[in-house]
Amino acid sequence: MKKVFDEIPYIDGENITIKKLTQNDAAALAEMAADKDVYRFLPTFLFERKYNDAATAIKKIYDECFANRESVILGIYLKENGDFCGLAELYGFNDGIHKISIGYRLAKKYWGRGIASETVRLMVGYLYSQTDTQIITASTMVENHASARVLEKNGFDMVVSAADEDWGYDIPTKADKWIR
Repeated sequence: MKKVFDEIPYIDGENITIKKLTQNDAAALAEMAADKDVYRFLPTFLFERKYNDAATAIKKIYDECFANRESVILGIYLKENGDFCGLAELYGFNDGIHKISIGYRLAKKYWGRGIASETVRLMVGYLYSQTDTQIITASTMVENHASARVLEKNGFDMVVSAADEDWGYDIPTKADKWIR
């Protein structure tokens, strides 16, 4: 079995493909990263929002995040037309116990179409069948009921409710912790 950081995954699903971002995605990524509604239930420190220039962010995602084994950030694309829909992320890998966390975010115009559910299903399938991952976790803000439903549909169980976490806000964020 390969390890999570052995290669940048290419994951092909029924309606979407999850793969490496390219510079051609910069405009769509910038538009999504600027949307306050998209990031309402997400940490303030997500990598794509650290830079004013999305093209720089895309370059650094692979030159820094992936190269330093911090996270794997991939684009989510519709198969029907290749449109960029959002990001899928694998982060917080713990090699000692073969655990990783997943995250995802979609541009608002792709909400409610089952893309988040398919993204999670594909990430879980890839991690358990192609890598040595044994535990997958996720976190959601308590108020993010849509994301909680996505995780539940994909077999995640909530193991901690309303834990205080540092998501970069002025006060601790109440977050639910999930495992699969």
